[in-house]
Amino acid sequence: MTQPASSPVPVVPGETDLTDPASAHPHGEAPAIAPPPQAAIAPPSGSYVKLAMRNMVRKRRQSLVHFSLTTIGLLAFLVGISYLTR
Repeated sequence: MTQPASSPVPVVPGETDLTDPASAHPHGEAPAIAPPPQAAIAPPSGSYVKLAMRNMVRKRRQSLVHFSLTTIGLLAFLVGISYLTR
C-alpha cells in the first residue's frame, strides 16, 4: 500500500498532524477566514440619522410620547436617587 500524497509522514493516533490545517487548531476546526475587503461591501442606501429623522417626522405623536416618557422617567430616577442619598 502507498501513503496518500497529502500526508507523507505517518500520523500516530492521538497526535495532531501539523500538515493538516484543521488538526493544527486546538479544537480541530480550521481557522476563520478573513472578512472581505471594505470595498467589496456595498454601503447602506441611506444614513441611519436621516432615517431616524424621517421617522420622527412621519410618526410625530409616537416620537413625542416616547420623548416625554423618557424625560419623566429620567427625572423620576434622579429625584429618587437624590432623595435616597440626602
